[in-house]
Amino acid sequence: MRIGLLGKKIGMTRVYDDKGKATAVTVIEAGGNVALQRKTTEKDGYSALQVGYGDQKESRVNKAELGHFKANGSTPKSVVKEFRLEEDLEDGVELDLSVNLFQAGQTVDVIGQSKGKGFQGVMKRHNYAGQGASHGSKMHRRNGSIGQGSTPGLVWKNTGMPGHMGDRRVTVQNLKILQVREADNVLLITGAIPGPNGGYVVVRPAKKSPLPEEAAK
Repeated sequence: MRIGLLGKKIGMTRVYDDKGKATAVTVIEAGGNVALQRKTTEKDGYSALQVGYGDQKESRVNKAELGHFKANGSTPKSVVKEFRLEEDLEDGVELDLSVNLFQAGQTVDVIGQSKGKGFQGVMKRHNYAGQGASHGSKMHRRNGSIGQGSTPGLVWKNTGMPGHMGDRRVTVQNLKILQVREADNVLLITGAIPGPNGGYVVVRPAKKSPLPEEAAK
C-alpha cells in the first residue's frame, strides 16, 4: 500500500545535528488531508484512495464537485488526488492521513509543478554553449544550424530549440525525511523540491525504496 499525502511547500531552511552539521531541508505543510472516496475494483475497476487537501469556498467549485464533497462529509478542497493501491481497502478501516503517515529516515518521492520560466532560448533552456561573443559575430546566443541539406532534408526530432520552459510536472525521487513535526503538521525533507513557495506538492513513499518495517505492516 502506497498512500501518500498532499501538502504545500513552505520554503527552505537548514537543520543542525548534535555535531553542528547543517543540512538543507524543504518544509512541507501536510496537515488537513481528508479521505474523500475509496475506489474499489468491483465498482470502479481499480483500487485507489481519493484524498483532498486545502479548504476553499463553496463558490469556487461547481455543483457536481460540491455534491461529491458533501456526499463524503467534507468541505470543498483545493486539491484532489488519487493514490493507487494494490488491493481494495477494507470497509471500516480508519486511515491516519496526518504527517505521522511518514517517519524520520524514510525515503519519499515528491511531485510538484516546476516554476515557469516563460519563452527561453537554447542557452538557458538546453544549456548550449552559445557562439562567438565578440563584435564580429552575429550569432551570439542563437542555436545555429538545425539540419542538413537535401539528405535527409528535415530537422531531426528532439533537436534543441527555443521554446516554453518550466511549468511542468516534475518528480524528485528518493528524498529523505529528516524530521516529522506533528505539532506543526510539517515534514522536513532533505534537498530541494519542484515549484515555488506556496505550491502544492504530493509526497508519497519512494517507489524505488522499500517501505520501513513499521509502515509496511
